[in-house]
Amino acid sequence: MASIHREIVVESPPADVWDAVRDVGAVHERLAPGFVAATRLEDGARVVTFANGVVARELIVDLDDGARRLAWSVVGGRMSHHNASLQVLAESEGRSRLVWIADLLPNEVAPIITGMIEEGMRVMKKTLDRA
Repeated sequence: MASIHREIVVESPPADVWDAVRDVGAVHERLAPGFVAATRLEDGARVVTFANGVVARELIVDLDDGARRLAWSVVGGRMSHHNASLQVLAESEGRSRLVWIADLLPNEVAPIITGMIEEGMRVMKKTLDRA
């Protein structure tokens, strides 16, 4: 199983960053505009349309305000297994660390998903640093 772990530090306080992350239906507006083109909520899930045309149905597994952690699982598509989480941690001087971890199968899709995660993190940093 492929495991992808990426982190960034942003120039915004954890409460503000978490507010954007936990708004699961507004990824395209508040967290990763331009990387995510649209987000539609369904019962217990969100349907994310990425700028590259990929559409993913993501089951919302957990939204933990205490830990500032969102967990989701992509269902359908090319992956036989996918689970991921995005957590907001406090850094010094009012900054935040975002930690994105994804586990997936088959291993062959890992380079594609890694590229998407890295691009998503780049856009999140740009967006959240401005906030």
